[in-house]
Amino acid sequence: MSLAPYFWPDPAKPKGLPYLRKDGEVNPESRELAANDTLRVRALAATVEALSLAYYFTGEEKYATHAAQHLRVWFLAPATRMNPNLKFAQAVLGVNDGRGTGIIEARGLAVSADAAILLLGSKAWTKDDQTAVERWGDQYYEWLLRSKNGQDERAAKNNHGTWYDVQAVHWALVLKRTEEAKGFLDQAGVKRIEVQIEPDGRQPLELSRTASFSYSCFNLRALVDLALLGQHAGVDLWAYRSKDGRSLRVALDYLVPYLGKQPKPWPGQQIHGSNPDEIMPVLRRAAHATGATAYEELLAQYAEAPSKRFQLVAPR
Repeated sequence: MSLAPYFWPDPAKPKGLPYLRKDGEVNPESRELAANDTLRVRALAATVEALSLAYYFTGEEKYATHAAQHLRVWFLAPATRMNPNLKFAQAVLGVNDGRGTGIIEARGLAVSADAAILLLGSKAWTKDDQTAVERWGDQYYEWLLRSKNGQDERAAKNNHGTWYDVQAVHWALVLKRTEEAKGFLDQAGVKRIEVQIEPDGRQPLELSRTASFSYSCFNLRALVDLALLGQHAGVDLWAYRSKDGRSLRVALDYLVPYLGKQPKPWPGQQIHGSNPDEIMPVLRRAAHATGATAYEELLAQYAEAPSKRFQLVAPR
């Protein structure tokens, strides 16, 4: 369960209900751990991925053992496992108990299930364990496809729709439902790139937000994640270009002047600082996909880049 982060009590109403939207302004109540599984999902994904990579590169069982503990608690143990749905994600108090937009908060679940594959061969994680996680994933994936919340989020035209596709494709690949993953990817050029990116690279649906730079980076990160997944299904989204020039590269090139050590002032609204973690992996993957050294040179301007985990999964 989680609360919608940009909704606040209405000071003019008894008990503040129903809550009102303030775009880009996070209500601290939504980040209180007791009522927020969002932070737990993020922690799960970061922990399992880091430990799985550590086991893969070192062969040390202690990393696999710790990763397996997290996976069993979240996906397998009857007393603690998550139900395979997001019915109660991003609830708006006084309005609903959950909504489709909350699906974006669970993008780390597929990352965890995928990373677990690296543990196979360890004493701590068996094929039966992996099969059980994938059985959970199959139920969640079906809920994602069939539920009203899932269908609402799939229909979203902005970053929510993109991150829905990332989740759906990632789970489909983990579950070896490759043709279904390919179906999403084949539509992504027309449905996501052409709808979201202008010929000059602007992303109008993200530019309308109060943190327009952050959301432009966030949506591009989702599109680039989708392109990375596409490599496993034979779909090259980096090569997609509409007749009037809309593409992943033109969207990134639009952002380039506003990145690095000495960025130009962002022309849109940005009510808080931005997180370079969203754009750094994009620069590495763009350099790989296009062969353009300028992206790698720009990435080198971020002092924190060498210590980031994407350096292991997307090395130079």
